[in-house]
Amino acid sequence: MTIGVPREIKPQEHRVALLPSAAYQLVRRGHSVVFESGAGIGAGFSDDDYLAAGATRATDHAAVFAAADLIVKVKEPLPSEYPLLRRGQLLFTYLHLAASRPLTDGLMASGATCIAYETVEANHRLPLLEPMSEIAGRMSVLVGGYFLAKHQGGSGRLLGGVPGVLPGRVLVLGGGVSGVNAARMATGLGAEVTILEVDIERMRFLDITLHTAHTLYSSEAHLLEQLPEVDLLIGAVLVPGARAPKLITRQMLRRMRPGSVLVDIAIDQGGCCETSRPTTHENPVFVEEGVTHYCVANMPGAYARTATEALTNATFRLIQELADHGLAEACRRQPSLAPGINVMEGRVTHAAVAAAHGLPFTEAGKLL
Repeated sequence: MTIGVPREIKPQEHRVALLPSAAYQLVRRGHSVVFESGAGIGAGFSDDDYLAAGATRATDHAAVFAAADLIVKVKEPLPSEYPLLRRGQLLFTYLHLAASRPLTDGLMASGATCIAYETVEANHRLPLLEPMSEIAGRMSVLVGGYFLAKHQGGSGRLLGGVPGVLPGRVLVLGGGVSGVNAARMATGLGAEVTILEVDIERMRFLDITLHTAHTLYSSEAHLLEQLPEVDLLIGAVLVPGARAPKLITRQMLRRMRPGSVLVDIAIDQGGCCETSRPTTHENPVFVEEGVTHYCVANMPGAYARTATEALTNATFRLIQELADHGLAEACRRQPSLAPGINVMEGRVTHAAVAAAHGLPFTEAGKLL
């Protein structure tokens, strides 16, 4: 099989979908790897690294799509890339289709089989989403603390405080992978941290593992209670494959103090705050109701080297299965792959995506 690695064209996206070492392993197994010149530069990997691994260089973006049976990317295709996909081709990347009807329509029209990293599921876990969730969770506290600085329009509150001065207060919505990592970073800085969660067993786990963080049952009443005292609000809710629930309304946001910060990690899936809208690393924030919103849709791209290594660690085994055996046999050998199929033969094959856009749902198993 020929695996294509195009350069990411989303603004300020510096990650690459395949490490040179992974390309080397695929070539050793008899596959071909075609990479676009400069694909790994942003993550610290040169063209020479890929050439030394046995990969073939293409100088044209479209040429990678034309040559490849399997396209591996980091972020969803942009409109200019929709026509480059073709029937029978495999696309393996983050898609977040529930947040974008135009992208869903574009992939359906292409005829390609599109597998989303974020809905690959094994033992009730999302193993390909977890590494990026870990990075986004840890980042959320770093960027949130930075934008609390007065010269950035924040309240001037230092999250960790100092002797004689109380620390800042951090409220994390959701106790999943992103939420846990956000809480770990915030408690490490010395902030006062509360996690809102609905799963009692999850709260017990958080209580045992995060000794200095507090847990609180997630309800609108508790949220309204907490908001007036919060310096940094982190939205870390996730419904696999579906749009994020809007837990924060504009009216609720008005209860927060001027100069406080919201980091909406869920923005890839539409965001968990009514006032959230996607931003970029170049222009990461905007202010609504006196609250600074950080809503960068590809947060881990800021730490491209770490993110690329973590992503390939998670995806490589499945890329290898697809290359070695094709889609149907790979799904039989690795059942976690099947929930990742979001679009196939022009049809939506993930129930949450179909529900988000009011489209018919077809089980992927019927098309394999």
